Amino acid sequence: MLKKSKWLICAMILSTSALYLAASAPGYHVTATYKVGGEGGWDYLTADADARRVYISRGTHVMVLDADSGKVTGDIADTQGVHGIALAPDLGRGFTSNGREGTVSIFDLKTLATSSKVKVGDNPDAILYDPATKRVFTFNGRSQDSTAVEGASGKVLGTIKLDGKPEFAASDAKGEVFVNIEDKSELVAIDANKLEIKAKWPLAPCEEPSGLSIDRKNRRLFAGCGNKMMAVVDADTGKVLATPAIGEGVDATWFDPGTGLAFASCGEGMLTVVKEESPDKFSVAETVPTQRGARTMALDEKTHNVFVVTAEFGPPPAATPDNPHPRRSIVPGSFVVLVLSK
Repeated sequence: MLKKSKWLICAMILSTSALYLAASAPGYHVTATYKVGGEGGWDYLTADADARRVYISRGTHVMVLDADSGKVTGDIADTQGVHGIALAPDLGRGFTSNGREGTVSIFDLKTLATSSKVKVGDNPDAILYDPATKRVFTFNGRSQDSTAVEGASGKVLGTIKLDGKPEFAASDAKGEVFVNIEDKSELVAIDANKLEIKAKWPLAPCEEPSGLSIDRKNRRLFAGCGNKMMAVVDADTGKVLATPAIGEGVDATWFDPGTGLAFASCGEGMLTVVKEESPDKFSVAETVPTQRGARTMALDEKTHNVFVVTAEFGPPPAATPDNPHPRRSIVPGSFVVLVLSK
């Protein structure tokens, strides 16, 4: 009888704990699906919470959506091999990293018209705007460096050698920029004024870091790692503070200063939500089903909605000597934007 009572007590405790965790979870779920369609693959997307826009790179152009309705409201043409979009609202300008031609397109935030292109490094991938210096930084995968561009004039100010393949980057908005080095599992801190490397930190046990975001208030960085973890890093010391588990195939992370939640979008079809309980304590709050291929994301800091994009996939084309491992084909017209809300 005593053993049975102990078993019942344990069962009640576990049941109560499960109910508490369920009740305390943020409760994100897919609340809308925008069937956007259109041609081209995709990479990064960026949300402008104030202008109510979502920018989505589509290989040779950038689609612009209304953040509230999902309606396509504009397009930025001739962005060959586009990867990322950076916005500078204080300058009224936006910038795209055009990987195939090694350029940055500068466009007007109101009209979306391209005013000029600037030659940068080889295969620019991630791109960000640092509001402290009013400079744009591209992170160039093939030349393994970063190009700094003056946001107002489009003048190239210099190049920072990185000695590895850069992935995503984040700015503390105080003149310091951080970038993941994917092939070295390393994090680099850059002085955005001097255009010099301040520090290099190993990210072990994180492997193949891709997405990077920042909690500017508490000086914490969130790196999405290829070995299914999120590395939470002290932005001043480079110390890895926590490694909460995430899904497979991560390509982006984002931090919401309004809720204290960090997100990782994973290509297996999962959004991992990590709770910042304190500056040194982090735990997985929930894992949210999305759709296979939804590996990149953007956060709307006004509504706290998360946007992910993906499509349906068909069989891969036949392998060739130049392309022995071709990607699976995208089913025409199947591209969608998923909105995740509380």
